[in-house]
Amino acid sequence: MKIHVESGDSPLVLAQPHGGTEIPSDIHRRLNDTGKALEDTDWHISRLYQGLLDNATVVSTPIHRYVIDANRNPSDESLYPGQNTTSLCPTTTFDGNPIYRDGQEPDLAEIRERQQKYHQPYHDALIEQLERVHQNHGYVVLYDCHSIRSQVPYLFDGKLPDFNIGTNGGVSCDPGIESSVVDICARATHFTHVVNGRFKGGWTTRHYGDPSRGYHAIQMELAQCNYMTEKPPWHYNVAAAKRLRETLGEILSAVLARVD
Repeated sequence: MKIHVESGDSPLVLAQPHGGTEIPSDIHRRLNDTGKALEDTDWHISRLYQGLLDNATVVSTPIHRYVIDANRNPSDESLYPGQNTTSLCPTTTFDGNPIYRDGQEPDLAEIRERQQKYHQPYHDALIEQLERVHQNHGYVVLYDCHSIRSQVPYLFDGKLPDFNIGTNGGVSCDPGIESSVVDICARATHFTHVVNGRFKGGWTTRHYGDPSRGYHAIQMELAQCNYMTEKPPWHYNVAAAKRLRETLGEILSAVLARVD
């Protein structure tokens, strides 16, 4: 497995932990048909952000989140205590349905092995780029790119807002960064948005965000209905994506301008 890294010269690092679809054969054959469908992928996330801002650094993993979730605490501590969620090595879909054949779920030893083999290399690459950018500019903005189906009753009620901005309750980045993103989302009246709602930022945002040291982190969870069909074959909607990309481009530019 090779982590994908595009090194840019700007202060922006785009993290993409959930866009990969690769599953090692020894794990794939243990999945049931539900697991093999890979429905909880952040489909087309790299394409959606491609070229929105010159010289951004991109770090992504090809490994699917069903193998290991690169946006979870390696200790598997829940990010949302008391709420339905998935684990470091998920055994269910976002709808709560099993993804493994009976008795084929990973045990603790296998989870530790996967963490070392797939989770750690992604974060090693991410740390390397964050430190490089921070050294060059004196600060870095980590923008964690995510998307999810707009309706997932197991995880949240009703329809998810289009833009879900997560800053861990306002502590993972400078307040000006958060406010600039919120302002742009508010002006895009054809979209809806929320700040620190159901998705407050995953482990990446919470772990790396340290504004006092010049490490700013923000997560954006997008409702997939705005750029693709939310059922197989998960078709990318070019026309819808174009409108969404215009707003995303404004967001990324504003984030950099706020701390430049």
